[in-house]
Amino acid sequence: MPAIKIHFLGATGTVTGSKFYIQTPQKNILVDCGMFQGVKELRQLNWKDLPINTPDIDVVLLTHGHLDHTGYLPRLIKQGFTGDIIGTPPTLAITEIILRDSAKIHEEEAERANKEGYSKHDPALPFYTKKDAEKTIGYFKSQKENTWISLSKDIQYRYKYNGHIIGSTFIELELYGKIFVFSGDVGRSDDILLNPPEKPKWADYLFVESTYGNKLHPAEDVEEKLIELIKDTLYKKGILIIPSFAVERLQVLMYILWKLYQKNRIPNIPIYVDSPMGNNVLSVFENFPDWHKLSIQEYHAICNHINIVTSYKETWEVIDKPHAKIVIAGSGMVTGGRVLTYLKQFVDYNTTTIVLVGFQAEGTRGRLLQEGAHEIKLFGKYYPVRAKIHQIESLSAHADQQELLDWMSKIKNIPEKVFLIHGEATAADTLRVKIQDTHRWKVYIPKLYEVIEILV
Repeated sequence: MPAIKIHFLGATGTVTGSKFYIQTPQKNILVDCGMFQGVKELRQLNWKDLPINTPDIDVVLLTHGHLDHTGYLPRLIKQGFTGDIIGTPPTLAITEIILRDSAKIHEEEAERANKEGYSKHDPALPFYTKKDAEKTIGYFKSQKENTWISLSKDIQYRYKYNGHIIGSTFIELELYGKIFVFSGDVGRSDDILLNPPEKPKWADYLFVESTYGNKLHPAEDVEEKLIELIKDTLYKKGILIIPSFAVERLQVLMYILWKLYQKNRIPNIPIYVDSPMGNNVLSVFENFPDWHKLSIQEYHAICNHINIVTSYKETWEVIDKPHAKIVIAGSGMVTGGRVLTYLKQFVDYNTTTIVLVGFQAEGTRGRLLQEGAHEIKLFGKYYPVRAKIHQIESLSAHADQQELLDWMSKIKNIPEKVFLIHGEATAADTLRVKIQDTHRWKVYIPKLYEVIEILV
């Protein structure tokens, strides 16, 4: 009877750092390879080598391209990984963009920290470089969805569409006749740009995210809320800043704002998208039309209506424009990217409005703003927060508690165990109780670096 070991190397007790290492007698598989974000204690884990023998990993299977699922890949290669990094074609396209962009940000932040002397490290080093990112991309290998791919005599896997972002999937991994399902990040059933997630039909072992395991997304009217905030921005001759995740959320915002203008519900207020990574992601939507609902005509109309900022010089030109404006800039949790430059200039003005449109992990600037912080630290200095802070929760790309339960509802068998991952402690525990009450399934919340042995 073969023994399988599951190592929980991330996304346990937190929503970042997704990494799950599956050791088997035939192949060793890493599902996702994300970096930790948020509180310092978690970020410091990124600098430590994984507590496994990394060269033993045969293959990495990616559920989707977000940084908290892919951002550790260059470090994995530095630790000796030499196998394939596999994902759907749009997932690898997104991962390529994200790795290049984050490498650039890591290098720029290290350079700025050394120049301005605000790092405790001398010298401050980038987490990885552009050269590291390019080397990593050389290991990519794409696979189609809905097709079983054999890794060895008794191991095969299949990608299944699950919304969330373009290219995103859950993974069905068959090991010695048992089905292990890794949810990745489950999308919404009524997403504006993406199709509803497919649902697993069988799972002997289920590994499911719990980001919103304790919440239901509010039934809010996103368009009405944006109209109200835009009118207020025009009246105050201020700036509406929307920190946004570059993948899917940014494109959704562009689509909503374009539609509002098309329907004459907002005036022709200048809209600037300042996210080099987000701009590149737009091309992924153009190149993979079968993965989303947007028509090519709509795609071009949106891009023609909105001002795409392509350089840091243009960022300052936007900042210097005196008129009322909307700026959508990365990053979504305000952890880095161009949005920090705008906040440095405008966060202490009461004519500024900041709209948070996604999950804000513990320890991020986004969470601080969400919780009413009176000041935030940007580039080593503190700035008072006089801007108005708003949140639109229903734009989240993550399924809420009810949607997660619905996603599991087609499973025909009784799983031997359900593991709750990718959620903060309260969210995971609330979902644990709900699943047990609803299905009477055995549910377990693993701890970081815990190893579970399963006999199959």
